[in-house]
Amino acid sequence: MHDPSYARGAQQLGELLRRTRRLLAEGGTAEEALWELWNGTAWPSRLERAARRGGAAGRNADRDLDAVCALFATAARAEERIGGRGALNFLEETDAQDIAADTLTRRAVRPEAVKLMTAHRSKGLEWRLVVVAGVQEGLWPDLRRRGSLLEADRIGRDGLAEPLSPGALLAEERRLFYVAATRARERLVVTAVKAPAEDGDQPSRFLTELGVEPRDVTGRPRRPLSVAALVAELRATTVDPEASPALRDAAARRLARLAALTDDEGRPLVPAAHPYRWWGMLERTESKVPLRERDRPVALSGSALDQLANTCSLQWFLGREVKADAPATAAQGFGNVVHVLADEVASGRTPADLDVLMERLDSVWNALAFDAPWKSAQERETARAALERFLNWHVMGRETAGRTPVATEHDFDVTIEAGEYQVRIRGSMDRVERDARGRAYVVDFKTGKNAPTGAEVARHPQLAVYQLAVREGAVDDLFGGERPEPGGAELVHLRQAAAKRDGGDALPKVQAQSPDGGEWVGDLLATAAGKVLDERFTPATGRQCDHCAFRSSCSARPEGRQVVE
Repeated sequence: MHDPSYARGAQQLGELLRRTRRLLAEGGTAEEALWELWNGTAWPSRLERAARRGGAAGRNADRDLDAVCALFATAARAEERIGGRGALNFLEETDAQDIAADTLTRRAVRPEAVKLMTAHRSKGLEWRLVVVAGVQEGLWPDLRRRGSLLEADRIGRDGLAEPLSPGALLAEERRLFYVAATRARERLVVTAVKAPAEDGDQPSRFLTELGVEPRDVTGRPRRPLSVAALVAELRATTVDPEASPALRDAAARRLARLAALTDDEGRPLVPAAHPYRWWGMLERTESKVPLRERDRPVALSGSALDQLANTCSLQWFLGREVKADAPATAAQGFGNVVHVLADEVASGRTPADLDVLMERLDSVWNALAFDAPWKSAQERETARAALERFLNWHVMGRETAGRTPVATEHDFDVTIEAGEYQVRIRGSMDRVERDARGRAYVVDFKTGKNAPTGAEVARHPQLAVYQLAVREGAVDDLFGGERPEPGGAELVHLRQAAAKRDGGDALPKVQAQSPDGGEWVGDLLATAAGKVLDERFTPATGRQCDHCAFRSSCSARPEGRQVVE
């Protein structure tokens, strides 16, 4: 498909663009560069003089101006379609074209097909049936002033004309409506929506000028407007016990016809019409191999416990067991790097110096995948602030808290009784400290953007599991073989600043869990172990859905119900 006006514009401006190419900034858009170039040349005045003279020269000037307008429009569409690639890229692409093309030009349609177009495009054409839809007041007539970058609508034989008055715009809209209505040879259908309230959508004043009384149509049955919606309605009718046998049979036959349609290569055009794609009608599958052996302890971690018992057990199963979760993100890489650097400082392998830590950070930062350079720079500054808060907490906060570090990244593995189940708890404690009373205190660093509420911290499963593991001997080797009492646990949010009363931006936000009242975690472990052994993984909605990789196929989510309905 070719646009002659665009091709002519490219040809007329080609030499001029090549001479001035060095003046165009790489970072500017093609439309901006063309506009600057146009203002810096003598073309506008020459075209105006030629248009005033009339005759063949005037007609050529009109065509040249149309060509320039088409070139400007093409540059604008290129920016919308592929983003800001710069003026030079646009010009190189233009030079390389053997045949100028316009993706928005009128395309050929198949015979006996419905043709969708604007009223302007319909001029000179006719059809047996024409539907003029959306004839609403405010849309038709649309009395807003038209315009474009070059204001080509104001160009007349005598130069620039004044903008159209509201009366002239109304007359132009009436003529356009007349054009649309007279395209029908046999039947014309004009539709509009009338809201109950006067301030809502109302039919256009043009409807009364047709000479036919508008007919209100209410209560009409809903009709699907897409193939997917049609298939869904037919499938629902086929299995509806309240539908008549004749209606269910007719729906099944229509589905069979749709399922049999194929393209030139034999691939089905409507695969969802075939019953083998109706997932909601299939029986639940069961694995012949159990997920966990009942005679062996159920292995769980603190984070797994939270998913299984409190949020969404199906998310845990698909992410942890099936390993179908999305690949690691830049946010996860951010957290891993900060955790490693915090461990190096606490263990003494790296000095507690911000410049040293940033040097270590920069050595691996480019390996993290970010969507854009500006995002990488932004996250690097966030990482710097997080490390600075960590250092302040590590140096000053320890003196205030009266605790001394004992170990970092401490792995543990304990087995306990939880109701009728044996549960094996495995994990890693970011930091274990000894308080003034000789008790074990567990610290867990967080680098996420969200923090739990105070009530959620009191029953935070991961912190409670750490304290339970202390009671079961997870840190005995760190305390000379003796079993310490748990002294509490806390979340240290390195990305988030503390409240002003707690130190402000210089220190991280800290949320502590007391060592008392943790008996509830045993019941939580029993519930989670029972779900794993019985393989009861049901979806549940909540905040975890915001970052779930399976929401598009989850039956608990509106966007996922299409899979089973």
